[in-house]
Amino acid sequence: MKLYRLLCSALCLLMLITLPAGAATAKPADPRTMTFQPLTFSIPKTERVALPNGMVVYLLEDHELPLVNITAYLNTGSIYEPSDKVGLAGLTGAVMRSGGTKAMTPEQLDQELEFMASSIESSIGSDLGNVSLSCLKKNLDRTLQLFAQVMIEPAFREERVTLAKNRTIEALRRQNDDPKGIADRELGKAVYHGHPLGRVPTIATVNAINRGDMVAFHQQYFHPNNVILAVAGDFNRQELLDQLTKAFNGWQPKKIDLPKVAAPDSTLRPAVLHAQKEVSQSVIRMGHIGIDKNNPDLYAIRVMDYILGGGFTSRLTLEIRTNQGLAYNVDSRFDVGRRFLGTFIAETETKSGTTGKAITLMRDIIASMTKGPVSDQELQLDKESIINSFIFGFTRTSDVVNQRARLEYYGYPADYLDRYRDNIAKVSKDDILRVARKYLHPEALILMVVGDEKLFDKPLASFGPVTEIRLENGK
Repeated sequence: MKLYRLLCSALCLLMLITLPAGAATAKPADPRTMTFQPLTFSIPKTERVALPNGMVVYLLEDHELPLVNITAYLNTGSIYEPSDKVGLAGLTGAVMRSGGTKAMTPEQLDQELEFMASSIESSIGSDLGNVSLSCLKKNLDRTLQLFAQVMIEPAFREERVTLAKNRTIEALRRQNDDPKGIADRELGKAVYHGHPLGRVPTIATVNAINRGDMVAFHQQYFHPNNVILAVAGDFNRQELLDQLTKAFNGWQPKKIDLPKVAAPDSTLRPAVLHAQKEVSQSVIRMGHIGIDKNNPDLYAIRVMDYILGGGFTSRLTLEIRTNQGLAYNVDSRFDVGRRFLGTFIAETETKSGTTGKAITLMRDIIASMTKGPVSDQELQLDKESIINSFIFGFTRTSDVVNQRARLEYYGYPADYLDRYRDNIAKVSKDDILRVARKYLHPEALILMVVGDEKLFDKPLASFGPVTEIRLENGK
């Protein structure tokens, strides 16, 4: 032990001797006054190639690991399904993969993919269809062949159609078990009232769907000139293009007539909605129609939204979570619509006995954004947070190439990402106050509450006439 102490003392003495003069007594740096060079980051470039059949391909090589990822973006979605068969798009997307292909049964497809440690997945959302592939480099050729089969020749076997429908119906029967799911669903229906974006499947609409409907839906939209591929990983450019050409050989382009979908009604309709559920915690959602990606005030709205409810330093979080201790999570966001108007939503969960207090605070904080300019500190901190976090959207090669594919899919300007940080940096306090007054409507919020009204600290009627939502599972 003595020897150890002597060695330590000698080491400390040596450090003092070798330090520059005055360094031993220098004060530690104050993190509040430290300055750094501006963060610089250039978005990696991708290559865009159009195949002879009209399929667009974005490429970005990455040889760090022997893996390849491919995602297909198809112009389809539930917005195009018939109103009496809501759920058709989602079921079609699921059974494309689970139902096997014309050349392989579902069991054969599963076994071969598992043997190669490859995966193929498919899905269809509201305005986008996806088919994705992930595999080892050595198995790319065969996995790509199976990927093409799933896209071009899904079998939609009857037993798998029945299984998918039964699973969906069972999920509908249980959908009201989750209070958050109820609140999100009912607010969406209210904001998009009468529009396909506000429709949700029911047991009746799912029962109305048959195999023929899925086959027809697939045949209507799945054509090479309706596809954008994003490819990232360990591949050789020319070899990959040859493999793609071979895998999709014979798949011919076709004129696609997308059904006309009207724009959502932007009329503001304030409402108070309540779903009675005997739980100890209330789920609170409030919101109204928002903006789309082409809005000229997009960047000012981004910064305003972040100050209001976008992070741990946001006004909603500081007051409702930190100062009042009413909730663990509280936030707000403008979900910017890519093809239609999006939504503005504020949300939280709180114990039943503070439901009214939380609603009042949320409304007041939203309204405060329209009453005066934000502080210099809020503006600087939140702009820097948005700008500095931008890099995390490009941490993987697959993130970069998929970003580029989505930009083209949704019709963004080619330089959107390159100009994003500069456009955020230009936002001023005047801009934020102007857009808050223009796009926030605290007096016209649709309020949705799921909870036990017997335990509320104040009646919901104090916020306006209440409409009760009857929770009937799946009907």
